[in-house]
Amino acid sequence: MKLFNAIGTLAAAMMLLPAQTMAGQYKGFSMGANKADGGCKTQTDWRIDFQTIKGWGKGFNAARLYASSDCNTIMRAAAAARSTGFKILVGVWATDDGHFNAEKQALEAAIRTHGWDWIAAVSVGSEDLYRKDISPQKLAGQIYDVRGMVRSLTRNANIPVGHTDTWTAWVDGANDVVTRASDVVITNGFPYWQGVPIRDTLKSKTFQWSYWDTKRRVEQINPKALVWVGETGWPTGGPNYPNPAGGGAAPATTNLRNYYNEVGCWLWAKPDVSAFWFTAFDAPKANPEVEKWFGIADSNRKLKFALPC
Repeated sequence: MKLFNAIGTLAAAMMLLPAQTMAGQYKGFSMGANKADGGCKTQTDWRIDFQTIKGWGKGFNAARLYASSDCNTIMRAAAAARSTGFKILVGVWATDDGHFNAEKQALEAAIRTHGWDWIAAVSVGSEDLYRKDISPQKLAGQIYDVRGMVRSLTRNANIPVGHTDTWTAWVDGANDVVTRASDVVITNGFPYWQGVPIRDTLKSKTFQWSYWDTKRRVEQINPKALVWVGETGWPTGGPNYPNPAGGGAAPATTNLRNYYNEVGCWLWAKPDVSAFWFTAFDAPKANPEVEKWFGIADSNRKLKFALPC
């Protein structure tokens, strides 16, 4: 998750199936691999996380993870997912080459150990295009690479493989090669990071427009690709995020509640969209400061407000 600036062909050989035949709807959270004290989550920690989220009673059924090899995440989380009936949007870190290869090996080991019925999709990289950490052409090649590995391991199961990035990256024509390579385009949007006050965010549908703009671009470039939401949310603590035009976005529990009620419930009501909220639980060791407070529950897994949907 990073700051968002507001800005208004080998793919055919591996052709994607129509969107609605590839996956059901997934409703969940983007989650880090570290406990509240900063240590790596164990299989038990993941199981308790997933059980807690299911216990909220709103139909949550999935989690998006950022990496596979770090903290032995995917091996531990896959076991927890299978025991709780959760699905995982797997993260494979794309940079650097050594890390990317370790991520592939970790995913392969998890599939060989746990099968693949726990996988919702695979995201190769997260916001690499926004940060300009990798060229679009190289990232597209990595997507093809991971897709080939996953299909060979899963007997050609139709597991979508794509990339997660900011909506601003997806509407940038320079990145169309990644869109063409992806079975699933996963978009992140944070009006808070754009410095949009909560009242204006809700009135102007700032997040919804970021999703609509992304979907419009994807339909032009790769109409068979799924479009999912990988991250959105609002913090309850930390500093205000300024807007160059004046004012800014303020953290507050009431703002999170209002944002969730408007944006979260809008997402959950869309049967053709899978979405992952950022995030389930506060992370006291996160950096920068504001990222400690994006949970809809505190670090003790207690909800900050009653969920309406």
